[in-house]
Amino acid sequence: MVVRFDSYRDLDRLGEELGGALRGRLGLLAVDAVRRGDEVEVRMDLPGVDPDSIDLVVEKNVVSVSVERPGGPQEGEEILLAERPSGRFQRQLFLGEGLDPEGVRARYADGVLLVTIPLADRARPRRVAVQRTAEATVLGSSSPQG
Repeated sequence: MVVRFDSYRDLDRLGEELGGALRGRLGLLAVDAVRRGDEVEVRMDLPGVDPDSIDLVVEKNVVSVSVERPGGPQEGEEILLAERPSGRFQRQLFLGEGLDPEGVRARYADGVLLVTIPLADRARPRRVAVQRTAEATVLGSSSPQG
């Protein structure tokens, strides 16, 4: 039998549950997002999830992720302690105008779902060539300054 009593640790755990860990029990997926060059990479921790249960849908400017994590006792098991969330989890990411929903890619490795979203062409920095002319135009005047 697994028995644990540590009043300070239990208070810390309660604080975590009321904050971030409760998010998993409510069916939300925690997300980190970083920009790397011309792409945004979104990372979702999904330990213990079968990659075939991940449903990722892109519709207009919304990326929806839904996943199932099995839980509950197996045949012949009795639960003594259950802190890992299980069930159906989902999350929607709303893409800004500067991201390209057509180019979304995803992969799952080591319990982490990586969703890569490229910047839209119109949002990428571009160099503008400055043309040289013999005559300078200042404030709408076409006469040369002298």
